[in-house]
Amino acid sequence: MSHNRYLVGRASEIAPGARKIVEVEGRSIGVYNVNGHYYAIRNVCPHQGAPLCLGITTSFVTSSYPGEFCFEMEGEIVRCPWHFWEFEIKSGCMVVDPKTRTKTYDVTVERYDVSIEDEDQLFVHL
Repeated sequence: MSHNRYLVGRASEIAPGARKIVEVEGRSIGVYNVNGHYYAIRNVCPHQGAPLCLGITTSFVTSSYPGEFCFEMEGEIVRCPWHFWEFEIKSGCMVVDPKTRTKTYDVTVERYDVSIEDEDQLFVHL
């Protein structure tokens, strides 16, 4: 299988905690900087096709008892703007049902550029 690479911008364009949405051959992809590491997910919620990456980036909130709130995975969760389904940016998996997921892409930083790879698609350079 061949890997295709697509230049999506400079690393400095996506600050820690930020994301950039790119269009490649009709596919919308969100590229995230999570604590200095880059991840890319398809900008489509598997529930009803919402633009997932337009949702807020947040934490996973847990609670052991009423009134207690623990914030885990700070900045590693994206919440769908339509129905608030939450997905891990690193894996593309839904938080409460990991079998439900959105597509992820490998991200490579070369010198100062950020690109994504996909084994099966031919994307153009951006």
